Amino acid sequence: MNERIRTPRVRLISHDGTQLGIKTLEEALKIAYDAGLDLVEVAPQAEPPVCRIMDYSKYKYEQAQRAKRAKKHAATMVLKEMKLRPKIDNHDFEVKKRHIIRFLEDGAKVKVTIMFRGREMAHTELGRKLLDRLAGEVQDIGKVESQPKLDGRNMVMVLAPISKMPTKSGEESKEQ
Repeated sequence: MNERIRTPRVRLISHDGTQLGIKTLEEALKIAYDAGLDLVEVAPQAEPPVCRIMDYSKYKYEQAQRAKRAKKHAATMVLKEMKLRPKIDNHDFEVKKRHIIRFLEDGAKVKVTIMFRGREMAHTELGRKLLDRLAGEVQDIGKVESQPKLDGRNMVMVLAPISKMPTKSGEESKEQ
């Protein structure tokens, strides 16, 4: 930028985008300063390097705003976790299921973990049945993203919300 440019000749582009041709560095700097703007090297690898006349501080501000907007509109996926035991009571299962449904409706993924202790490890099929039952009961709002698998003393399954597509009337409809 400005005096930090070290090449003797540059290809100059004006602030409105028109090419001014190949100029010496001194001429280019004079044109930029007369316009009250900065001389910025945009393509240093070209021969001769390409420089543009622009308001550099305004350019940096606009880039920061654009990045901020992009970050604001980026979709972030939240992962919630629900832990169960294989000998869970029916009422407790229903309570946990309601929590999972609420998480899925809020748009979060849910990692469901069944924790086995002691001799329960001999009956991992009970945990598998429990996870299959849960997946079946929430299938209208969530789909199984990763199938149940045994990870040490835990069996893990991930549920993802079924994406909702907005319709023309502004309401959301479920995609199946």
